[in-house]
Amino acid sequence: MLTLFATGLGAGFAAGGASCAAVQGGLLVGAVRPCGPTSVIGPTDCADRTGAADCAAPPSRRPLPRALAAFLGAKLLAHAVLGALLGLLGGAIQPAPSTRAVLMLLAAALMALFGSAMLGVPGVARLLPRGSTRGAGRGPLLLGAATVFVPCGVTLGAELVAVTSQNALGGAAVLTGFVLGTIPLFTVLGLLVGASGRVLRGRLTAALGVLVLVVAAWTVGSGLRLAGWWTPTARGAVDHAAASTGPDGVQRVTVRVANEGYHPARALARAGVPTVLVLRTDHTTGCTRGFVLPARDRQQVLPVTGETTIDLGVPHPGTIDWTCAMGMYGGRIEFRADP
Repeated sequence: MLTLFATGLGAGFAAGGASCAAVQGGLLVGAVRPCGPTSVIGPTDCADRTGAADCAAPPSRRPLPRALAAFLGAKLLAHAVLGALLGLLGGAIQPAPSTRAVLMLLAAALMALFGSAMLGVPGVARLLPRGSTRGAGRGPLLLGAATVFVPCGVTLGAELVAVTSQNALGGAAVLTGFVLGTIPLFTVLGLLVGASGRVLRGRLTAALGVLVLVVAAWTVGSGLRLAGWWTPTARGAVDHAAASTGPDGVQRVTVRVANEGYHPARALARAGVPTVLVLRTDHTTGCTRGFVLPARDRQQVLPVTGETTIDLGVPHPGTIDWTCAMGMYGGRIEFRADP
């Protein structure tokens, strides 16, 4: 369980903070800025006495720490519960790669809406839920809990690890660690946005909006790659030595799985013979452990250290592409009649 917690914590701290802050930035801004024309997305007002008092008070006297703590606490609790459910139900609810790709594309679309609204694009704010654009200061708990419905790509990878833990405590440990890893950056952003003056606050919101759009574009690419709808050319030279044929007549293509990618990323093999793909991991904890063959809508979580064999059948001339569970890293085997 400690390993699962550490895996989630490392993923959250290393990559999840920036990615999730971009995706969930609109909710964060709404939680820490309950009022003011540049506080959230578009004009807002104070609809109750508490909100009015907060609006009238100078920034230094508004209940920023309380709102930020409520947002982060609700986010942590919601993800812990989600992780427990994913771990408890295990493979029964494990989505196929194509399903997760669609979820990533939907998340990217929502990101694009938030980013456009934060930049003040006319009419976009009306397409978003009312609670995300006004009155958010009255519901930081709800906004924090709502982050489970706006997952970033790294979160989806952590959720996959939670599913494969096969128990509630393990699943909760993964997502709890993940959210804890993202909290430092969320705290800094929340304090900056919440305590800033009106001019600086507007600039921060605009900058965050640009970042949201950039991450949305990146998420679209990852989702398309995960579904097999877009297969960019793998980098690096073609490795002619990755494939070897044993006495049993079976061709073995060996790939080393590292945290930063797959080696080789391009392998050459002979078509028309029985072939297996051998994946070797050595203290690998990154998203590359979630191995996906998009064309076959197949995924498999690799061990941290070990060797996994996947039967590819008797491939025809052509290519077989693979990617990690987040669509970030990938590779390709090129099958030729005479390699």
